[in-house]
Amino acid sequence: MKNIIVGQSGGPTAVINASLYGVITEGKRYPDLVGCVYGMHNGIEGFLKDDYENLSETLSDSDLELLKHTPAAYLGSCRYKLPEDLSSPFYPTLFEKLEALNIGYFLYIGGNDSMDTVSKLSRYADKHNSSIRFIGIPKTIDNDLVLTDHTPGYGSAAKYVASTVREICLDASVYQTPAVTIVEIMGRHAGWLTAASVLARKHELDNPLLIYLPESDFDLQEFSRDLTNALHKQPNVVVCVSEGISDAGGRFICEYNTDATALDTFGHKMLAGCGKVLENYVRSTFGVKARSVELNVSQRCSGMIASLTDIEEAAHAGAIGVSNALNGATGMMVSMKRSSRSPYSLEYVLEDVNEICNKEKKFPLSWITNHGTDISPEFQAYAIPLIQGEPARVMDHGLPVYLHR
Repeated sequence: MKNIIVGQSGGPTAVINASLYGVITEGKRYPDLVGCVYGMHNGIEGFLKDDYENLSETLSDSDLELLKHTPAAYLGSCRYKLPEDLSSPFYPTLFEKLEALNIGYFLYIGGNDSMDTVSKLSRYADKHNSSIRFIGIPKTIDNDLVLTDHTPGYGSAAKYVASTVREICLDASVYQTPAVTIVEIMGRHAGWLTAASVLARKHELDNPLLIYLPESDFDLQEFSRDLTNALHKQPNVVVCVSEGISDAGGRFICEYNTDATALDTFGHKMLAGCGKVLENYVRSTFGVKARSVELNVSQRCSGMIASLTDIEEAAHAGAIGVSNALNGATGMMVSMKRSSRSPYSLEYVLEDVNEICNKEKKFPLSWITNHGTDISPEFQAYAIPLIQGEPARVMDHGLPVYLHR
């Protein structure tokens, strides 16, 4: 009998805790194989400080049901990059801690950088004949992991973006005075989330009239022409942009305001402000009322606009990770494969995590239309099934009840 340990890493989502729920509940289904399920506080970083808990004991059945519908990361997260050199003393130290807890199964819920962690740990285990099995559970609102149809977290974030942009468009339409609203949406190099803004349209030629993704080079002169044409169609124009839009030279538009951009621990530029850059450009160039709205963390932490489909798929991905680890799998990530488009159906398979980490799934160029300003109906057919369903929420005095440590 061995124990499971699970951690959460990277940016949180509305459903990352549903995957944690899936891991815990599936682990409890095998009392003859699994002693308990430990949870790392703040991922690998916390575990190295011996900061963890026995989730099998601390969470009741009612707690688990709340956990399933709680946004953010219940265990806490981290952005901790493991050494590239597998001969680093970091690895024997970590494995000694795992062995001291009688860990047989290590599950990490996260995105690209988290899959890099699973890759390194599974390769070290293989090299040193460790019996610990390592499985990655996908998570990212960016939807940019390769070898999976989509990622848990994306459906809920897409639903939030589409719903919020629809409300912004309605608000923008109340006056006839010419005005431009820029909505900045998360997405460093992949435009999946910004593309979801197209779902906000209530009819053809409705706002948002212009949508720009990182996959297409952004040019201010072309933007000026696009906006001129849009303002001829209606006085109030809503424009949706990814935070990571950049020019043909690779310079992020948000960097037009500054000479330097801060980096995170993985060396990624911390992007913010392209909406404000465009707001100032529109105001000075067109002389019309302009404002920018940065959706920011609300895209990933809104449990009130979560997709039930996303919640259930996230929970199932966690459970599938446990069952496959118990059956001997390691160095793999749970992948979601669309087995049918109409009606929508899904199957879960395993993919080699080494073929996933440090790669990005870009938004298909064939789905970007009108010279980089719009999104095709093919994307809508892809995305709409992912945002379906409303979860039953526990409320108290008109506010949602969530689980927290």
